[in-house]
Order: sequence, then structure tokens, then C-alpha cells
Amino acid sequence: MRILVTGGAGFIGSAYVRLVLDERPEDEIVVLDKLTYAGRRENLDEVADRIDFLEGAIEDRDAVRGAMAGCQAVVNFAAESHVDRSIADADAFARTHLIGTSVLLEAAREHRVSRYLQVSTDEVYGSIASGSFIEESPLNPSSPYSATKAAGDLLASAHFHTYGTQALICRGSNNYGPRQYPEKLIPLCVLNALAGDPLPVYGDGRQVRNWLYVEDFARAIDLVLREGVAGEVYNVGGPDEEENLTVIRRILELTGRDESLIEHVPDRLGHDRRYSLSSGKVRALGWEPLTHFAEGLERTVSWYRDNEPWWEPIRSGEYRAYYERQYGRALAS
Repeated sequence: MRILVTGGAGFIGSAYVRLVLDERPEDEIVVLDKLTYAGRRENLDEVADRIDFLEGAIEDRDAVRGAMAGCQAVVNFAAESHVDRSIADADAFARTHLIGTSVLLEAAREHRVSRYLQVSTDEVYGSIASGSFIEESPLNPSSPYSATKAAGDLLASAHFHTYGTQALICRGSNNYGPRQYPEKLIPLCVLNALAGDPLPVYGDGRQVRNWLYVEDFARAIDLVLREGVAGEVYNVGGPDEEENLTVIRRILELTGRDESLIEHVPDRLGHDRRYSLSSGKVRALGWEPLTHFAEGLERTVSWYRDNEPWWEPIRSGEYRAYYERQYGRALAS
């Protein structure tokens, strides 16, 4: 297949591109990416000579039409992905997740693509005190991020029912791994620990997340794209649940720091307490997570420790100003 991967220079999108080119070298990949603060060409350096890369936004109709020409499939990773930023300014999230998804779906209909996969998140379901969400669980998003992601999912479903677009939706739990932008919990705390900066913990830190290694999610997405039933939703949950505070303490152990660096800060507005996804449907297709959290976290910490040239330009750039606005203190030099 020739596959259009939108947001392919981001954390999860680039992991998917590398996976496909490694496991299915006969496929062709076109990447369309806006290269916002979290989209980086460096994420695709090792496969740069094997892809067609186009810079552009999914809300740009001409860019989308040009990128999609000749493609048999579309995988939409393009997203504004950070909840805190959506609370501060929701407009960019609506443009990408609503208008951008609509533009992609219209182009997919126009080009008669064989498969369209919408990459989504467990956060569209909201919080769950016990048990796990299944694909039929009602959507109950808590933030502008998750609300606009849910809207994009509903658009994909509507195009299936109205136009017969062969659309599928894949919702993942909290992803982690190498190359994740450091506004997210794990890379933020890893880099702060390495630098000796305090590690900010929202509220009591007892929020529970279902952790999914990024390569495991990429494999699930590819399987659903090729084997899933059009019109269906597939949840992809990680193999392990951990409280945020437990994760942070383990990061301190792996980086040789002590718990004096933990700093509790005011909780996030509308903060969901617990996420959990049942993965029975995607497991029935043959998917299994290969990486448990303990192993994946060690691997992730080692990658950041060994790849300062990747993250140093981020930590010394715009991210410093964002961090100071968000947490009320400056990062170490």
C-alpha cells in the first residue's frame, strides 16, 4: 500500500512510520506534518530517504489533496495532544481535531481511499473508578483536548455511516517511550531528574494511568488498519496500571535521584482520576503488548540519558517559557 501518515513527524506517528518501513518494506509512506513544536523531522532521520515528506496542515485542503493523491490508506495521527495546553487555549485543538479531520475525511471520500484510520485516545471516555472502558462505553470527555478528539471520532463514524468511507477508530491508553516531547509526565520527569530540577506532581499524584509502550500501540494501529472491520472502534490498553506518583518515584530511582525532588503543585483543572481500557477486541485480531511497564520505563530513561542532542534544543528553547508559565518556576540552565 501507499499510505498517507498525517502527523508522522510526531511521537506516535514517527514510531508508526518506522515500524511499517521495518516490517513492510514493500509499502510506501507519505508523511504530511505541520511541524508544530512537537513535530520534528529528526524523528524520521533514520528513514528519511524512504519516505515522501510534505510540510503542511491537515486543515489545508490543497495540501491534503496533494498528499493523498495515489494513496490507498490514510492514518491520521495529526493532533494537538497536551491537555494542559488545551485548557489554556482550545482554539488550536478545535482547528486540528474538528476542521482538520473533516478535511481529511472529505479528501478520503474524493480520492476513494480503501482505508481511513483515526488515531484517538482513552481520554474521550473520561474517568472510570473501577473496571475498564469497552468500545461501546459512552463518551464523556473532560477537557477541550479530549472533547475535540471525541468530535473527530464522531466525524469518522459519521462518514462511514453516511458515505461508506472505510473508516476505523483506534483509541490508545497513555503512550510513553523515546522521542516523546517533554511536556508529558514521563519525559518531563526524566529530564528534570537528570538536570536536578524539581519534579512537579499534580495534586496528590494518585491519578492512575494505563501505560502503553509506543511501539506496541504502533503495532496495534497497523493491525487494525489492515485487519479491522470498517466502522468499528478498537481500544488498545497497556498491560500495566500505575499511579503517577509511583511512576515518578521509579524515575527517581532509575536516574539516581532522591524523593526530595518531588514537588506537589495545584491539580490540573478537570483532572481525570483513572483511565483504563479493555483490549479484548484488538487482542481478538492477534495483538498482544510486548513491553511491560518496568522494562519500557527503563528503556525510555536510558534513551533520554543517551540522546541529549535530541532533547537539549527543546529544553533550551520555547519549552522553557512554557514550563515557567505552567509551573511557576524556571528550569535549570
